[in-house]
Amino acid sequence: MPHPLPASVDDTVALLAAGDYVAERSLATALYLALKLKRPLFLEGEAGVGKTEIAKVLSATLGRRLLRLQCYEGLDAAAAVYEWNYARQMMEIRLAEASGARDRDALATDLFSDRFLIRRPLLQAMEPDVNGAPVLLIDELDRTDEPFEAYLLEILSDFQVTIPEYGTVKAPEPPIVILTSNRTREIHDALKRRCFYHWVDYPNAERERAILAVKAPGAEARLAAQVVGFVQKLRAMDLYKAPGVAETLDWAQALVELNQLELDPRTINDTLGTLLKYQDDIARIQGSEASRILTQVKLELAATPNR
Repeated sequence: MPHPLPASVDDTVALLAAGDYVAERSLATALYLALKLKRPLFLEGEAGVGKTEIAKVLSATLGRRLLRLQCYEGLDAAAAVYEWNYARQMMEIRLAEASGARDRDALATDLFSDRFLIRRPLLQAMEPDVNGAPVLLIDELDRTDEPFEAYLLEILSDFQVTIPEYGTVKAPEPPIVILTSNRTREIHDALKRRCFYHWVDYPNAERERAILAVKAPGAEARLAAQVVGFVQKLRAMDLYKAPGVAETLDWAQALVELNQLELDPRTINDTLGTLLKYQDDIARIQGSEASRILTQVKLELAATPNR
């Protein structure tokens, strides 16, 4: 049974919380307005900060189908929108030739009918659904090429797809569109103008502890506070790739599996591969640097025991 759309920003915060997503109010506001005004929401931010998760949570909490288009270099309409079932079309032609029972004009019309059309995520998002308009996730748009961005303009502005041999397919109700980008390249202004925009930043320490409490409840409060403090220190350093929230969760869950009640230098050195993904970063932090950061974190937590 589909859930009604949130009626306020507070309802949006609650809706995300129901899906175990701890959202800051500015993000909930952007999402509420996008839902209310039926506009796509374009989310930019570093990898691992929870952009993709928003679409998944919306699908689960609203009871809507999730259609995910994972972007990559060279993505084209055949993989993203539609293609024709050429094997079935060829078989139909051969059967028609063998029987001689159909004229060419009728055959040509039939070959580009609905039964030969293979629907990809963008076209599927234009179809009616008894549970309401689906959630369409266009993930990591920055990995695609600029011509594909141009193809999206009609979809994002008019919520329709034009197929030359078939016609125009228009959504009876606009899908809930979430686009994400890790900002490895700039997205064209023409596409951004069709969307509401929000930058998803790394969470502050308080919100990251709240995320750990929801997503990694097995971590003791002291361990969770130390993990968050350590990660926050790493993000302030000039690393090749700072850890995202996803890595914080991975690390906390790994430490729980190792039955750790608090951090110690040896455990940090042994588990840095769950937190950092580049050897240069690991080599820089391992050893004395990890001990120094941990000491600083523990001193700060001791000075504010209510944390």
